[in-house]
Parts: sequence; structure tokens; C-alpha cells
Amino acid sequence: MGRTMLKIKRAYETPSAEDGERILVDRFWPRGMSKETLQLTVWLREIAPSGALCTWFGHDPEKWDEFRARYFEELKSRPELVRELQDRAGKGLVTLVFGARDEQHNNAVALKAYLESL
Repeated sequence: MGRTMLKIKRAYETPSAEDGERILVDRFWPRGMSKETLQLTVWLREIAPSGALCTWFGHDPEKWDEFRARYFEELKSRPELVRELQDRAGKGLVTLVFGARDEQHNNAVALKAYLESL
């Protein structure tokens, strides 16, 4: 993918000017958060893992490697959304915003790794 500028940040952390474009990459809106508070550029809910995959994973760290593999397969079937994120990150800093409590095992971490592997 070349030189891109990607960060991840939990939705419940305060937005900052250093975030660049803030893109929510979850299927569901973060509980208790307003549009004003999140300060998003866009919500790309279609890039989130499928409901079935999320249910199977259940944020179980033991399933992390398999979750990533399955999510990467799903992302391969969504090239237009992946390309949109690549294009945005190629133009400047992009922060992938997520709501999960686990900051190491979530779809934003996996998505960032996928994008950086291209």
C-alpha cells in the first residue's frame, strides 16, 4: 500500500487535531456517544466484520488469529471499501475509530494490519 498514515483510537477517547480524518469502522454506533462528541469524517459500517464473525469471535483473545484470518477474507470481498480507506490514508492521516473495550483484539487493529499489508 506504500506510505500511509493510519492510527487507531477508541471512540471513548477525546478526539484531537492530530487524528486527521476520523473514520468509525464498527458495525454499531458506540453506546452513549453523540455525533458531535465523536467528530467523525465518515462512518464506514460496511467495512466492519460480519455480524456472524463478530458473534463467533466475541472478543475472545484465544480466537484472535482465526478472527483476523476470517476478517481478512471478508475484506477481500469488499475491495471498493478497502480502496476508499487506502485513498484516504494516501492523502493524509486517518484514524480508525472503534468502540471495543479490548484495545489489542478488535476489528480496527485487524483492519489497520490488513491495510498496512497491502
